[in-house]
Amino acid sequence: MKSLKHLYKIGRGPSSSHTMGPDKAARYFKSTYRGADSYKVILYGSLSSTGKGHKTDEAILDVFAGDDIELVFGPWETENLPHENTMEFIAYKDGKELARERIMSVGGGQIVVEGNPGMDEEDVYELSTFGQIAEYCNSHNMRLYEFVEMNEGKEIWDYLHEIWKAMKNAVIEGLSTRGVLDGGLGVERKAQYLYNQSHIDESEITKENRLVCAYAFAVSEQNAGGGVIVTAPTCGACAVLPSVLKYMQDKKGFSDDEICRALAVGGLVGNLVKTNASISGAECGCQAEIGTACSMAAAALCELFHMGIGQIEYAAEVAMEHMLGLTCDPVCGLVQIPCIERNAVAAMRAINALSLANFLSTTRKISFDTVVETMYKTGKDLNAIYRETSQGGLAATYMHPGS
Repeated sequence: MKSLKHLYKIGRGPSSSHTMGPDKAARYFKSTYRGADSYKVILYGSLSSTGKGHKTDEAILDVFAGDDIELVFGPWETENLPHENTMEFIAYKDGKELARERIMSVGGGQIVVEGNPGMDEEDVYELSTFGQIAEYCNSHNMRLYEFVEMNEGKEIWDYLHEIWKAMKNAVIEGLSTRGVLDGGLGVERKAQYLYNQSHIDESEITKENRLVCAYAFAVSEQNAGGGVIVTAPTCGACAVLPSVLKYMQDKKGFSDDEICRALAVGGLVGNLVKTNASISGAECGCQAEIGTACSMAAAALCELFHMGIGQIEYAAEVAMEHMLGLTCDPVCGLVQIPCIERNAVAAMRAINALSLANFLSTTRKISFDTVVETMYKTGKDLNAIYRETSQGGLAATYMHPGS
């Protein structure tokens, strides 16, 4: 299993798989074939059907700025593709084909070059299931964040402090920004409005929901607007984890060190999903993105409140289980509807999972590893129109005013 540094990445939205991944792929290909005098890039699958809304074309063309390049939106059907987010890069020299490579954007900004396993990052974790890790930690009287440090080294804490700083900045910047998001849907930024809408008779639970949602809207709106965020595990699901951690830090006064330990535990959960299933909406639907983010947030919250490993597993499992089958159907291919609200709903659900774990963890029947396996199988069974192609669901039924 890879380092958490490959899960948590600071970058610009709106999509880790559709902007960050293609940007990385384009940079790799251009640097590899510098002798070419022209290029062609063909986008397939989800990259083709939602690439305009996700700014895939802009990400690639920016890398090849000043070069002779042709960008083609190919077919979105994925039956014969190695991955739902496949790109074909072709380099030419003096009118003849110099090289051709297929590159897959597999989620969270990570890419895989077909036939080039040497690009894959080295594993830093020998154990790769929650069951294995829990057994090891329990037998060594070790908490999960200590297991992370054992495998990653003490330098992981400096990295996670930078991650937390970037997450907080996304919340703060999102709360201070107003206006309408680009893309043509006329979606107004709502984070600031939510944050300021307190009432004299507001109950404690209503206030909690409002503030958590305000933080989630803030980060999601920053992402949708191309702002700087942290993949957690992806851009499209980047707001769930920071919103609940920022709220709890404000409410309970947790230190940054405690928050970073929570990030380590949440990251470990996200890494398990990434390793054993998928965090790609194009591959497994939104359950793979927002479901994973919800599990990460639930596990992180449990660590904040010093819960046991069994309770952490229960919270992560509950958070994922009740996202099973969730479709990825971005309207107009934009990471706005339903993506922004979905982050807020998942953040509230993570807090619900924390509460359940406090009482019911000893009665659970489903392991986290089981629900991750189920999520992957469910995702593969989903019709392609519900996997980030904007061909089904809300993307197909929503009628923009005036259309």
